[in-house]
Amino acid sequence: MSVRLNPDLRNELVRFGIGDWNACYHCGTCTAICPLSEEGFLFPRKKIRLMQMGLESQLESSVEPWLCYYCGDCTKTCPRDANPGELMMSLRRYLTSTYDWTGLSKKFYTSEVWELAWILFFAILVVISFLVVLPSFGYQYTAELTPEGGVKVNSFAPIPIVEAFDWIMALIVASLLISNIIRMYYKIIWKNSKTKVSLWVHIREFWLLIFNFAVQPKFSKCDDKRYWLSHWFLMSGYTIMFIVIVVYLPWFQTEEILPVWDPQRWLGYYATFGLLFGLTVAIIGRFRKKDVKFQFSHISDWLFLIMLTLTVITGILIHIFRINGMPMATFISYIAHMAVLVPMILIEVPFSKWSHLAYRPFAVYFTQLKKHAVPK
Repeated sequence: MSVRLNPDLRNELVRFGIGDWNACYHCGTCTAICPLSEEGFLFPRKKIRLMQMGLESQLESSVEPWLCYYCGDCTKTCPRDANPGELMMSLRRYLTSTYDWTGLSKKFYTSEVWELAWILFFAILVVISFLVVLPSFGYQYTAELTPEGGVKVNSFAPIPIVEAFDWIMALIVASLLISNIIRMYYKIIWKNSKTKVSLWVHIREFWLLIFNFAVQPKFSKCDDKRYWLSHWFLMSGYTIMFIVIVVYLPWFQTEEILPVWDPQRWLGYYATFGLLFGLTVAIIGRFRKKDVKFQFSHISDWLFLIMLTLTVITGILIHIFRINGMPMATFISYIAHMAVLVPMILIEVPFSKWSHLAYRPFAVYFTQLKKHAVPK
């Protein structure tokens, strides 16, 4: 079977943040030191070789970049300073763009102007919706308070409309992400494969997908357990908050000031803590640059952290202003919160950083499928 080479692959990958990977002379130290590399799924060395040879198709069918959690051991021990850890991170950006059939992921990862323009576009739409569209339907800002002294949020952010918009946004994002995961499956399992995987194996190994999403056990094999903890808090906090504001918004966005021990408030507090904990570790690490995994930040990393931090801060302000009976402050912070949250979900979840939450557990699942594949 003929193998097609892409002589422009290197230039393409550089646009996703890959540095001087030609410094690698394949000593194998990175593969030997990595606690996650295993027989049949060796990295980072194997991926570097594919890039150097221009084997684009084989690179696109790789699962190894998703199996890497970037503990940084490979970069610290590389005798040539080829930075294999950051290379794997850059490959994840590249692979995300190859799964995306719309081409937007590639635009966002390779053009800061393009991503910022879309973020600003969605933010402006949100502001216009609250200041122009909703008032035209009779929903006006009021300074009216509830009997408990809280702000009536639903007077300017009506639950039926906000909830309907939440579900529409969730369906759009889910459709994009699921279709990209199908393309991921096609590239890894189906395309150019000389093996086949039975339906029973697909069903039997599916539990790994759920387990790895919830616990991310492979992460714990890395020496730095604190990094796993901060990553888990960040992921669990965001997941809980996403489910609450999309699926259970009428329960969560209530005008009644519930007691501190109510589950609604505890879920909100945990999600806030998890997000703040993970964000603090990531932001401080990137400023201090003492740890290898924080020394090389792509613009998409910073945009993600900034948008998520602003989402958390404005969410906290809404809560504080609402329970203390401050209508105007609640109104302004609510609009600011939505102006950051909406573009973050519409851009980051299907096309950028948050999509990794889906691709990584699916890659572990696909890895198991490949292990149980049999010749056709």
